[in-house]
Amino acid sequence: MTAKTFRKVGVVGAGVIGSGVGHLFAQSGHEVVLVDRRPEQLDTARGWIAKNARLFAFLQKDLPPPGEVLPRIDFTTDLERLASCDFVVENITENWEMKRELHQSLDRILSPGTPLAANTSAIPITRIAGVGRHPERVVGMHFMNPVPVMPMVEIIRAVHSSEAAMQAARTLVEEAGKQSIAVNDSPGFVTNRVMMLMVNEAMFLVHEGVASVPDVDRLFQTCFGHKMGPLATADLIGLDTVLLSLDTLYLEFNDSKYRPCPLLKQKVYAGLLGRKSGEGFHRYRED
Repeated sequence: MTAKTFRKVGVVGAGVIGSGVGHLFAQSGHEVVLVDRRPEQLDTARGWIAKNARLFAFLQKDLPPPGEVLPRIDFTTDLERLASCDFVVENITENWEMKRELHQSLDRILSPGTPLAANTSAIPITRIAGVGRHPERVVGMHFMNPVPVMPMVEIIRAVHSSEAAMQAARTLVEEAGKQSIAVNDSPGFVTNRVMMLMVNEAMFLVHEGVASVPDVDRLFQTCFGHKMGPLATADLIGLDTVLLSLDTLYLEFNDSKYRPCPLLKQKVYAGLLGRKSGEGFHRYRED
């Protein structure tokens, strides 16, 4: 296997996206330190990665055998283990106070030259970078779900992001076999600033009784050739993440067009979060 510029990659947060990011770098030959504060979440992530490694290797023949992926991942609750990493990607929930506290800890643990990426749906990267003493090393890396098979990563340049940090992010993505496009910092960046408007408006159509959930999604699939309709896309992202993203966009832009649909709020309050809970706008099997 080709030598890597970044031998060991730290991944913080073992949720759906974080475990996918860890999986991606492990399958591309990197050593991975996957950190989560909850041991039970690490156990869940281990199961997801094992299952998905088998599935993705079956669907995509150039991927490594599943048995090579898990041994490259160090599952741990110890944030200090990230000190030995060459690049760190943060993937925790869309909660500003939690991110602020974590990035303060990362600023203390990581050496000043270690590139640090924030993977967030809508929070401005410049705001995150301002937490630490070395904002120049912070960039945004927006991964899409399912991370190991999606071909593109959106890289975000914050106000103080150095060219060295941006190049490090591009190199890491390339080493993982993916493409990247760099954009300037803005709440939601390019992808989510547009997509969150679309999925929210689709929810309003259902909320107002204009069309049913299956019909809204089918129209987008058949009329525009989308692989997945906007409501199924929201279920895949997680309705709780969609709500947090819309709340952030609403706050950052002070614009009513980002006001979350009441039906979205109701589903989140009811615990109907999409695929990860088994039901959102659509129903899913537990597996």
